[in-house]
Amino acid sequence: MGLNILIVDDSAVMRAMILKTLRLSGVPLGEVYQAGNGAEGLDVLHGNSVDLALVDINMPVMDGEEMITRIRQDPSIDQLAVIVVSTEGSDTRIEYLRQKGASFVHKPFTPEVLRSTIVGLTGVSNEQQFSDGAIQSGGLDF
Repeated sequence: MGLNILIVDDSAVMRAMILKTLRLSGVPLGEVYQAGNGAEGLDVLHGNSVDLALVDINMPVMDGEEMITRIRQDPSIDQLAVIVVSTEGSDTRIEYLRQKGASFVHKPFTPEVLRSTIVGLTGVSNEQQFSDGAIQSGGLDF
């Protein structure tokens, strides 16, 4: 059974790149939802069964930091696995997000980095091979 994943980023291009990278990574996927900001992301979380959220930080309407804060305050979704996917460089801000239970992946990233972070956070089987068998270290950077 695959992971139901929510991708939250204000860039449609980046959401598409993250989805492509997920598919290349070999992570077993179930439903994949998308949202353009944190408020839309929370709506998706309240209306669907989601196992993992991949969240950007800098977005209009509601940024990723506020979204994560609201997730952790809501008993119906407070245990959700969250990975921040961002160019954020502030160690202080990254540590703050980690204290809220989020993992962190820097842009640009490879399918291998995304896969290893997801496996480490969710415990999804690490036995599944890359979907096309052709991914090699350093292959794709997003």
